[in-house]
Amino acid sequence: MLRTEDILRTVRMLQEENLDVRTVTLGINLMDCSSPDIDQLCQKIERKLVNKANRLVSVCNDIAGAYGIPIVNKRMAVSPISSVAAGHGEEGLLAVAHTLDRAAREVKVDLVGGYTALVQKGATPSELALMRSLPVVLSQTERVCSSVNVASTKAGINMDAVKMMGRIILDIARFTADRDGFGCAKLVVFANIPEDNPFMAGAYHGYGEPECVVNIGVSGPGVVKRALERFIAMGKSPDLGQVAEEIKTTSFRVTRVGELIGREVASALGFPFGIVDLSLAPTPKMGDSVGEILQAMGITVLGAPGSTAALALLNDAVKKGGLFASSSVGGMSGAFIPVSEDRALAHAVQQGTLRLEKLEAMTSVCSVGLDMIAIPGDTDADTISAIIADEAAIGMVNNKTTGVRLIPVPGKKAGDMAVFGGLFGEAAIIDIPTVGTSAPFVAKGGRIPAPLHSLNN
Repeated sequence: MLRTEDILRTVRMLQEENLDVRTVTLGINLMDCSSPDIDQLCQKIERKLVNKANRLVSVCNDIAGAYGIPIVNKRMAVSPISSVAAGHGEEGLLAVAHTLDRAAREVKVDLVGGYTALVQKGATPSELALMRSLPVVLSQTERVCSSVNVASTKAGINMDAVKMMGRIILDIARFTADRDGFGCAKLVVFANIPEDNPFMAGAYHGYGEPECVVNIGVSGPGVVKRALERFIAMGKSPDLGQVAEEIKTTSFRVTRVGELIGREVASALGFPFGIVDLSLAPTPKMGDSVGEILQAMGITVLGAPGSTAALALLNDAVKKGGLFASSSVGGMSGAFIPVSEDRALAHAVQQGTLRLEKLEAMTSVCSVGLDMIAIPGDTDADTISAIIADEAAIGMVNNKTTGVRLIPVPGKKAGDMAVFGGLFGEAAIIDIPTVGTSAPFVAKGGRIPAPLHSLNN
């Protein structure tokens, strides 16, 4: 059982170190909204979302004020729309997307996730229609986020879907060219997508979830960095094992705070509490960076040898601290490395010390994947698909979640700056070596079989 007085003591210790609840995400089941009539379907979706989420923002604001912990984002995640709107085609799916956008605006949430297709072993006509609709949907809506799961450890990699997503990502960038291809920032291509992830753009309400559920994403890169700096400043010259222990202890405290806030929000709304996702999700703000944590650990040049090992230590210590603090840890829980959203990582890319190949290596030991990476606008679709396939292979073989958020920036080349604004930040466009050479592999299509260790029953 949580001891509130211990948590509040921790809050007082950390209140000036960028500790926040990054998101409260309300998961809502929409499967009972299905209807053969598209107008009725949209009406039922909007009515249910407004009814379930109309108090979310006010409750979050009240609890944030009471505890002195900022809740940065309030969001919704819904059942996969490819199932909810099955049979309605691209026009019907577009109508549903606009309904989601309108409902999100009405209840004042920042984003709504769940415009999702799960195609790791094959795609239904509805899932194919949803994928084809993405360029229009993500260019015409403001708050709708999408995810497509193309691989899993159990199913392997659906290379036909991977090939399709390369073309779709280029089309999304072209449809949002006036915003540096920003529509692509609202889409994640996953392997092993989690059903309870509260973070966008990959959140959706999984089939095994309750009718409604409150999931919390807690972030504290600044807290971890300052804890390390204090620890090192004590003059004890800690070794890496001691560094890991300090990160684990700090993660424990942050997770306890997150669970307290999550349970308070869930109780006030009358919904069950789901999980707390302790993920070090950086922001462009100075001092709120995963890259700066690695620098505090002794990686003076991000991307240099040792960067992957340092990130592995960080990710593992965060997970252990979270699991020790709570039996309700879920989502992805670890360290994120979204380039444009992390000031230190973005600077390393601009300086040329952190390249695409090194980022891919680092994703094998962190919690997500190639995230918020701006690439040249003339990158061909097959190269994008091949990058997705590489990242999916890392997830499939290692039985972990990996994701890809690549943003082709129309009219710009490697070294130019892409500016997305707000929490999405900005970054130099990264160079892709050997671009245009992956077409023969991608064109083969089919399915890459699941690894041997998937047969574990």
